[in-house]
Amino acid sequence: MTSEIALTLAIIAGALIVFGTEKLRVDVVALLVLITLGLTGLVGPKEVFAGFSNSAVITVWAVYIVSGGLFKTGVADILGKFILRLSGNSEIRLITVIMLTCGLMSAFMNNVGATAMLLPAVVSVAKQTKIPVSKLLIPLSFSSLLGGTITLIGTPANILATSILAEKGLPTFGFFDFMPIGVVVLATGVLYMIVIGRHVLPVRQPPGDAQVKGELRKYIGEVRVLPDGKLAGCTLLESKLGADFDLTVIAMVRGSKTITKLERDTLIQPDDILLIEGSTENLLRARKELGLEIANINKEHAELDKLSEIEIGIVEATLAPRSSVENRSLRSLNLRERYGFTALAIRRQGKIITERLSDLDLKFGDDLILQGPRRRASALQSKNDFLVLEPLNIPEDRRRKMPIAVGLMLLVIGLVLFAGIDISLAMVMGAVGMVISRCLSMDEAYASIDWRTVFLVAGMLPLGAAMETTGTAQYIADLMLNTIGSMGPLAALAGIYLLAALITQPMSNAAAIVLVVPIALDTAMSLGVNHLTFTLAVVIGAATSFLTPVGHKANVLVFGPGGYKFFDYARVGALLTLFLFIVTMISLPIFFPLFP
Repeated sequence: MTSEIALTLAIIAGALIVFGTEKLRVDVVALLVLITLGLTGLVGPKEVFAGFSNSAVITVWAVYIVSGGLFKTGVADILGKFILRLSGNSEIRLITVIMLTCGLMSAFMNNVGATAMLLPAVVSVAKQTKIPVSKLLIPLSFSSLLGGTITLIGTPANILATSILAEKGLPTFGFFDFMPIGVVVLATGVLYMIVIGRHVLPVRQPPGDAQVKGELRKYIGEVRVLPDGKLAGCTLLESKLGADFDLTVIAMVRGSKTITKLERDTLIQPDDILLIEGSTENLLRARKELGLEIANINKEHAELDKLSEIEIGIVEATLAPRSSVENRSLRSLNLRERYGFTALAIRRQGKIITERLSDLDLKFGDDLILQGPRRRASALQSKNDFLVLEPLNIPEDRRRKMPIAVGLMLLVIGLVLFAGIDISLAMVMGAVGMVISRCLSMDEAYASIDWRTVFLVAGMLPLGAAMETTGTAQYIADLMLNTIGSMGPLAALAGIYLLAALITQPMSNAAAIVLVVPIALDTAMSLGVNHLTFTLAVVIGAATSFLTPVGHKANVLVFGPGGYKFFDYARVGALLTLFLFIVTMISLPIFFPLFP
């Protein structure tokens, strides 16, 4: 082993460890890898930043913009109605239709986007059919990962693998070359879920249902402002009910009028009745110190269930995939001032948090239970920070753009298939078309891009180049061949698949592709077998992020809304991973023979 190989292996090991600990964002880790490669001289000054001009990176961000155009024009709303109409109240049919719909969508857009588009519709369908939403959301996220293996643009991993082959001057994949094995993979996932998976899917009580409302009701109280109390004549901001007592005023009753539109400068008057969210202990402390008395007002003011009327309601939302509010507190967001909503609770990793919400930093996967005017629910989603878990009314002018958005997607596919235009150029044309046709604005186009993935791919590409130039990929391939090479090419194929499936658990599938594809190619070349077969084994193995909620953003996205616990994913996904391995090893050499 040369010193360069040892250094490259050390960088790979360090990256894997940091990815696994999640102490740093994945894009930051990728940039640290890039800097380390440049400083150690493992790649040259030009190559270290070559990833940012790579066609794979360009294709990835363009796919996000095209996906954003489909989202903003209301395609999800149509698909939600389609799912309910086809499936009825049957759990088996519902799981089947959801997985097939999301899988096929994910074939033509990024898988997190497909999951995000269908998530509100699936939650709504679950409420209408009385089927626990936890029975539907893991199938939704898993199908997005499986469906991404059907086409070239289904996932950044596919684009990246194809780009690596092209850079090496090897025969590569066409737009639909993934389809035969991708359809088998998706079908396997659907069959597994309806025969076995649905029986091990947990039954969880989602936020917003009776159990959670009962939990919240413990923290809802009514107090009357005494004329000689400290709050009389104060604004809500001056009252310091939130800062000093961790109490939130969610409505105010003044005479026969209920006031729900509250601002910081809303004046509190004597004899006002405040509907307050907070613990009993804090409420009693505030009563004593501020001059309040417990009120027994009409029941409609106190019942949490009554808040779900037209004027004011309970809205469930989660952080959007590219939210800018992650790691920010509700206090810093000024949630009420910006959106008109008050946070009643946050569901995180199966627990309902109701205290000190204003100081809690939001995490991707959090499920927020908000109270406020239903008419303003769309404002929560307008900035791409929150994803409201119920169908929203798409403005008519935007909805009329839906045929244009779908047409642009079909145009991109047609340009690649029939005009021979490179996929990166075709996708950029589609992205620009989305903006010019006003399917989404330029600001919305930028907001649609998952910049983490863009920087992750661009930052990790030089590591793939270093693995080749230093001989690290060949070194690992030789180790694998010395271990299982005597068992034949199929055993080597299985080893490559399992390596990709293992590495993708603590890191993104795009990063796994960068690390494993060079090894797969060197292994295939050494054995004299079809390099496309081995590359596809890596692509499919890297798509099996089923064992943890943090294995893929699609899993994290449904974590809170489904009320899941950490090991629910492994319980459902372990057998699926095994079945996919068996099916892939049988069917992959049929579609892509080892000896063409």
